[in-house]
Amino acid sequence: MRHTLAAILTMLIVEAAAAATITKETVNSEGRARTFYLLAPPTKGPAPLVILLHGSGRNGKILVDHWKKLAEKEGIVLAGPDSINSRGWTFPTDGPRFLRDVVDEVKTRVPIDERRVYLFGHSAGAAFALQISPLETTYFASVAVHAGAINPSEYGNLKLGERKVPFLIIVGTEDPFFPLKDVRATRDALEAAGHPVVLREILKHNHDYYRRSASINEWAWEFLAQHALQSPQKYVEWGNQ
Repeated sequence: MRHTLAAILTMLIVEAAAAATITKETVNSEGRARTFYLLAPPTKGPAPLVILLHGSGRNGKILVDHWKKLAEKEGIVLAGPDSINSRGWTFPTDGPRFLRDVVDEVKTRVPIDERRVYLFGHSAGAAFALQISPLETTYFASVAVHAGAINPSEYGNLKLGERKVPFLIIVGTEDPFFPLKDVRATRDALEAAGHPVVLREILKHNHDYYRRSASINEWAWEFLAQHALQSPQKYVEWGNQ
């Protein structure tokens, strides 16, 4: 019995030591100190990286918290940046250059597979991910969002990137902020520009990501993990000159 208890205690200690901790980090971007939250589970080699864009009124840690269990299971590095104004994300203040700077900073701390850098966003973060990823088509391998749409005034930008980015859009049929007609219009606009899109509509689901985050994250990761850049990661400068 003593040996069994000792073995169990040893296993628990090892598991606790291996568990990843979310840390608050800073990166200099555009001459300003910017905050992001990092989770780096132990991996055997270069790991995939998911950049998480938070919703309105939140900060970068909230999505890292909700992705943590899945990231530890799958060996995913997470980075959750803070937007300048927590109410939303703005171009070009919050990206794409700021997101590039976050990725570069993470690469100095953790071995990252640069062909597997992904975007996930919820609500305001989803809308921003949809806005900037068609510009950075050779930088992000694929994109998954929950509850977001593209403003029709930005449809003209969807053809600018040299590569076509695969998208997964998840939305509730009863989302009061992003109605189905707007999300379906976003899908149609992306597809018209040549981007492959999977639209997953959750029956009777509203805007509440947090209550269903475990299943939403699993769907997102299953989709994201299918895609990798075929060429070395390349950042393209937009709007910061």
